[in-house]
Amino acid sequence: MNELASQTQIRMTFLRWALFIVPLVILLGFMSGQISGSAEENSWYQMLVKPDAQPPGWLFGVAWSILYFMIGLALTLVVCARGAKLRGLAIALFAAQLVLNLSWSPLFFAMHQVTYAFYLIVAIFLLATVTTLVFGRVRPLAAWLMVPYLAWLCFAAILNKQFDELNPDAENLQPRDAVQTVPI
Repeated sequence: MNELASQTQIRMTFLRWALFIVPLVILLGFMSGQISGSAEENSWYQMLVKPDAQPPGWLFGVAWSILYFMIGLALTLVVCARGAKLRGLAIALFAAQLVLNLSWSPLFFAMHQVTYAFYLIVAIFLLATVTTLVFGRVRPLAAWLMVPYLAWLCFAAILNKQFDELNPDAENLQPRDAVQTVPI
């Protein structure tokens, strides 16, 4: 027997990793949004002037769920590429861009830093692009699974920039339901 592992064993290993990685990536994305109050009910967000290209709120949850699923699968393909030269670098780049990605919602929705959120999304896009290129060297399918994510990041960056232009004083807006402190 010349094989180290049978095709069935390889498929089962991929399935086990996918059943761990994909839900983890989706859960982290969901938690980032929940913790930061990224829903349409966010009173600060409701006060902002919205860009014309702003899709309905429900679309963001659907889109991000699909994208997190796809990038989770991409990561699984790379994790399962034992012996690939750039595997470790690819995983590290993915982790770095995911940390930045998960930081965007708190920066925008919780801290109200629209301008900094735009710079962050540009950094996410650049790091995700490098990640995609390295993924392509490890597993081409993994790179292709990242392409919709890159496209959505471009769209999200455009929206973020439009929010910034339409709301130049966004970080100073105080929602009506915010607790006001009274100096003594």
